[in-house]
Amino acid sequence: MNDIRNCRICGKIFNYVMGPVVCPRCKEKLEEKFQEVKKYIQDNHGADIPEVSEACDVDPAQIRQWIREDRLQFADDSPIMIPCEKCGKMIRSGRFCEQCKAEMTNTFRNAFTPDVKPVNQKPEGLRSERDRMRYL
Repeated sequence: MNDIRNCRICGKIFNYVMGPVVCPRCKEKLEEKFQEVKKYIQDNHGADIPEVSEACDVDPAQIRQWIREDRLQFADDSPIMIPCEKCGKMIRSGRFCEQCKAEMTNTFRNAFTPDVKPVNQKPEGLRSERDRMRYL
């Protein structure tokens, strides 16, 4: 079934398939802006988000989105950082810091490991009179 939606950037109607709700034309423009931002950051290592936003004419929220998607990565000395979505600790890319990732991994691992309890069975030779087969 066709899923027709409005582009969140230009408002035009388009046939939505998957991913962000952006028409093909705006998606192409966003990709061009992404390449421009990426090049600017490579050329200007000390630039922060407001500076990159102003120089490349891109919304700071869009830059943060690219960082969360791991599309933009920075050197250790870069001032660009975003908060972890769980604890608020400042990180260079992604959604969560290493501690929160490890904690969530352990939580998921524990949630999906079955609780195996030993079955209490009596040894063959110790059956009670009641458990034996009866004949008529």
